Order: sequence, then C-alpha cells, then structure tokens
Amino acid sequence: MAEPQREPQTLEDLLAEADALDQQGLAADDGAATAAEIAALRAERDDFKDRFLRTLAETENVRKRAERDRKEGEMYGATRLARDLLAIYDTLRRALDAVTDETRAQNGAFVEGIDLTLREVLNVFGRHGVKVVSPQVGDRFDPAMHEAMFEAPVPGTRAGDIIQVSTEGFFLHDRLLRPAQVGVSSTPAT
Repeated sequence: MAEPQREPQTLEDLLAEADALDQQGLAADDGAATAAEIAALRAERDDFKDRFLRTLAETENVRKRAERDRKEGEMYGATRLARDLLAIYDTLRRALDAVTDETRAQNGAFVEGIDLTLREVLNVFGRHGVKVVSPQVGDRFDPAMHEAMFEAPVPGTRAGDIIQVSTEGFFLHDRLLRPAQVGVSSTPAT
C-alpha cells in the first residue's frame, strides 16, 4: 500500500527523521540497502546541509550589505549637491563680512535679507547633517580638518598655530565634506 503524501517539512525535520531512521537501522527492513549506500546517502545529506547553511549565511550577508548600502546612500547620497551649495554659503558669508556700519545704516533691509538667507542655508544644512567647521585664530592646525593654504612666520605664535581662516570647513555627518582653509604659522621654536 502506498504511503500517504505528507506536507513539506523543514530541513531540521528532515534531518531529525533521517537520524531517527538511522537509529532504527534502515537497512534491516528490506535488505536491499547496503551499508555503502547508506553511507553515500548520509554523505549526500551532509553535503546538502552544508550547502544550505552556507547559502543561508550568504543570503544574510547580502541582506546586511544591502541595508548598510541603503543607509549610506541615504546619509551621503547628496554629497555632490551639498558641496555645490557650499559656494552659496561662502558668497553670503563674504557679503556679510564686507558690510560696514555705513552700509548697514543705508541698506539695513537688504543686509538683513542676506543675513536671513544665510541663516536659512545653515538651517537646511543642519537638517541634512551638514555641520560647519569654524577654526579660530590660535587653534592648532589639524590636517584631518584643515587645509593649509600658506605658511608665514608670525611673532608670538608657535609653528602649527592657525593665523588666518580663509574659508570654513564642513562635515556631512561624520565625513569631511570640505576642509577649512587656513594660514599656518611657521615661526620656529626658540
């Protein structure tokens, strides 16, 4: 009589059933299977199990890699756009730095508009993870965040001190988007 069809089982169920049959002595029932055939079937089963586990591990690695790439794309996908917007920030900053008290008195609303626009650019930067690196004169030069544009001996400073800030730098989350451009003292130690 034919055995009724069963629902598909998980790999663990099949392995447990095969182990149970091994325990009962599969070859004793019909005498057709030999010890060599059983050993070959066990080896094949173990090979399939090994390949299944490796495929499962590889699938998990692909999933993790895709998730990491998605997060990285979300965080850093706008890097080129952010770099292009830095020129707008620089232009607005220079315009405000060039305003004198006389200009402010004569064109107060215009200067205020530039200031508000600069603040809005900074707000947008903040919402998207762009942070300003603003070194001060007297800070130590850090090649990981600053770009030395020139060196000059300045009395009263140590070699490696920042003596002038040309442009501010920026980070996009934890990556340097643009280094701050600075002048560095080259005054030798006395």
